[in-house]
Amino acid sequence: MTDICCIGHITLDKIITPHSTASLNGGTSYYFSYGISRMPGVSYKLVTSLAEADMQAVDRMRGAGIEVEVIPSRHTVFFENSYGENMNNRRQRVLAKADPFTAQKLSGVEARYIHLGSLLADDFPLDAIESLAGRGTLSVDAQGFLRYVDGDKVYPCDWQQKRQVLQMVDILKVNEHEIESLTGYSDLEPAARVLAGWGVKEVLMTLGSYGSVIYADGLMHRIPAYRPKQLVDATGCGDTYATGYLYMRSRGAGYDEAGRFAAAMATLNLEKTGAFCGTEADVQAVLSRGE
Repeated sequence: MTDICCIGHITLDKIITPHSTASLNGGTSYYFSYGISRMPGVSYKLVTSLAEADMQAVDRMRGAGIEVEVIPSRHTVFFENSYGENMNNRRQRVLAKADPFTAQKLSGVEARYIHLGSLLADDFPLDAIESLAGRGTLSVDAQGFLRYVDGDKVYPCDWQQKRQVLQMVDILKVNEHEIESLTGYSDLEPAARVLAGWGVKEVLMTLGSYGSVIYADGLMHRIPAYRPKQLVDATGCGDTYATGYLYMRSRGAGYDEAGRFAAAMATLNLEKTGAFCGTEADVQAVLSRGE
């Protein structure tokens, strides 16, 4: 059986910072796939959906040794991400949307860990998530379930079916804004306890430059941030964190070890534009130089 499978749309991204503008592919599935492909000893498969005209992104991934299954879509997701000097803040527009994943389209998916890289609220209907529950440890990035598109603008929204979905979710990744939106609590510990009460076994709370916190088995595990050598691009850092965490958990690591590895991997992602292209040794070097 495959160790890890990520399901999510590959996007076309336009990244605007105070210092540069770049066009590249992105999306949770893109960043996750390239990151995990750099890690040894793990089998991996991506299930994605995009338009035929944009298949060159898949061709490049396959050329890099990544196994990719493509579900045809009428369109490819097109994001425009604009950052200010503070890389924790982002303004986003959506210029095109892909078709959602459905239970029928995902009928053949099975892995030890299944990660849903949601980008928008309608990417994964309830029946699709129900069909995946029980086929592997289910990991979900909450960000897409909490935003919808009207025109080209992205707006926050409540996750209408959160109680039904989260009772099926083993690992949930949220940031400090998402966890407050989900639970109504800004204090991390009571918020995490609410999510655990709804069924989530491991709550990953990423806090940007302030580190991260993992709530599991009734305990808060505080994970430090590691200072990057330079701040270049924050796009994909949360996805890279999830990649490092699931990679280490799939290899039997505990919560703290997996969290620290994930944080160090995300730091390396901050230092350049594009997907993670380092090595496990590079991550260990970040861990060695300290918080």
